[in-house]
Amino acid sequence: MAYLLVKSFHIFFIASWFAGLFYLPRIFVNLAMVPPGSEAERERLVLMARKLLRFMTIIAVPAVGLGLWLWIGFRIGWGPGNGWMHAKLVVVLLTIGYHHGCGVILKKFEADTMARSHVWFRWFNEAPVLLMLATIILVVLKPF
Repeated sequence: MAYLLVKSFHIFFIASWFAGLFYLPRIFVNLAMVPPGSEAERERLVLMARKLLRFMTIIAVPAVGLGLWLWIGFRIGWGPGNGWMHAKLVVVLLTIGYHHGCGVILKKFEADTMARSHVWFRWFNEAPVLLMLATIILVVLKPF
């Protein structure tokens, strides 16, 4: 029963974290499209991004913590034939890096030093989709 509760909360926090990872880059797209001189629009979008990043970070902590509990506490993915877990851990590290990268980008928007175009952010926005897809395939199929 404890295992299923931990797993359920892990899935809930992962889904919530990824919702933020899907939406924050969309705010970056809009920020990159703000015309010069539209300070009120820019400040509103920066505030939205700042609040979302803070919320995402709070949500990411239990997502990762519960995942560690499943891995270490319940020994999910241990032993021979669990190479999928090593790959999943790499994807988790990439996701944490992406999250951190979003924070770096936000600081550049706050300082008004971001030079990337909205097109670049549209492509940047696709990364969490691929990360989530890779995670799901690894966990469900356990291909190696």
